[in-house]
Amino acid sequence: MASKKAKIMFGLGIFIFAIGITVGAWLFHNARLYISTDDAYVDGRQIVIAAPASGKVVDWTGFVGTTFTTGSTVGSIQVETGNATSDVPIPVPTNATIVQRSAVDNEFVAPGTPLAYAYDMNNLWITANVKETLLYGLKVGDRVDVTVDAYPGVRLQGQVVRIGLATANTFSLLPTSSDNANFTKVTQVVPVKITIQGYQSLGLVPGLSTTVRIHKL
Repeated sequence: MASKKAKIMFGLGIFIFAIGITVGAWLFHNARLYISTDDAYVDGRQIVIAAPASGKVVDWTGFVGTTFTTGSTVGSIQVETGNATSDVPIPVPTNATIVQRSAVDNEFVAPGTPLAYAYDMNNLWITANVKETLLYGLKVGDRVDVTVDAYPGVRLQGQVVRIGLATANTFSLLPTSSDNANFTKVTQVVPVKITIQGYQSLGLVPGLSTTVRIHKL
């Protein structure tokens, strides 16, 4: 009886060991072929629409969700000079969709005051923060599989177009410093820009969480 039990335990041990070897080999294989991270998000160029002069906001049309083309105006700044008034147009510098508005009609503003924020929704990309320990073998041109948390089951194709020349921490308001005796080494991440294809019909917006798998070979 004891011998039979020992054989069962031995067989179970061999089985678990084999599973461990298989899983380890699979993880090693994937580490060689891919870089994966869920520290990634939809990104784009934020466009600030600012007051071109000091005066009163009038005829504002830059409502959230409205799309404008380069050179369009979203309103005017009414400027008083002596007894005369004139309107200075508020231009949109490039194709953009308003995502946040702070302008209020008839409000007085100073020159340079942000009135709205916008993005070109046809020119979005993924920013993936890749750990420094995974950078070896990563190069511009690598293919990327992208999934977006908001759209489960949908996989987008992308391509690495830029690898950051500094870690994300370099631009932090509170960068990690090694100038004191209590320094703890922290793995740094490098921002990687990834273009994506065929996303326009999904309605992606900046800031959405994503997961990327970069093909290294």
